[in-house]
Amino acid sequence: MIDPQLLIDRLGGVAPGTSLQEFGVSRMRLTKSVRAGDIQRLRPGVFATNVAHPSEREAALHGGPLTCSSALQRHGVWVMAGDGPPHVWVGRRGRAHPHAGCRCISHYFRGASTFGKVDVVTALIHLHRCEGEESFFASMESALRLRLISDASRRRIRAALPQHARWLVDLARTDADSGLESLLRLRMHQLGIRLDTQIVIDGVGRVDFVIGGRLIIEVDGKENHDGRSNRHKDLARDAAASAAGYETLRFDYAQIVYDWPVVQSAILAALTRMAERA
Repeated sequence: MIDPQLLIDRLGGVAPGTSLQEFGVSRMRLTKSVRAGDIQRLRPGVFATNVAHPSEREAALHGGPLTCSSALQRHGVWVMAGDGPPHVWVGRRGRAHPHAGCRCISHYFRGASTFGKVDVVTALIHLHRCEGEESFFASMESALRLRLISDASRRRIRAALPQHARWLVDLARTDADSGLESLLRLRMHQLGIRLDTQIVIDGVGRVDFVIGGRLIIEVDGKENHDGRSNRHKDLARDAAASAAGYETLRFDYAQIVYDWPVVQSAILAALTRMAERA
């Protein structure tokens, strides 16, 4: 006799009762397992075990799998949204199930949804529709760096995007160290400014970007360059770069994500100074 708990575990921790019955688990057996505390009934017809991630349980309670930035985070992909509310794919004809403490964002994109989390390709396609070009591009490059997207998958994503947005897939690279670097490169591209990435400079080391051969741009993520030790290393690198004839501009997460006009003005002003000295 099939153990409902083991079966649900193998299915990812959440499963609809109809799927379990296809494996030969009767409604009576499910009821007994719920009463015994072996499995939980999230809502009528949907069951879970402790194997399910809390966010995937919440999504199932709402009516579908995690998608968009929520699914990408579960896959380890960098997202702009951070720790926001769960994005749940209920399908074109699905029905959302508001629940106690519900903070879910429902997506009614075409297709059939199940439970758990969608694959990276589907999540990226949904992300573009939900959060737009910048968020998509940064997560796309993160997924490429993590080798979560094959050449065939890349073509599938490109074909699914609106024609006016397909250039984002063509521009995406596999060597972006962080989503912040991806954002900076995309925005500079849109300004017609070319950046050389991950450049090694004698006496300085590897830097994030160089513009025009003399302007260094460093991007510090939320998790990097905190503390006195790292701060000292950054200052030493900047001093070495200055001695070698470079100007360094360093920006953090908050500046790039929330205060971009100031970042853009600083970069353009530095480039103007370089042009005047040439």
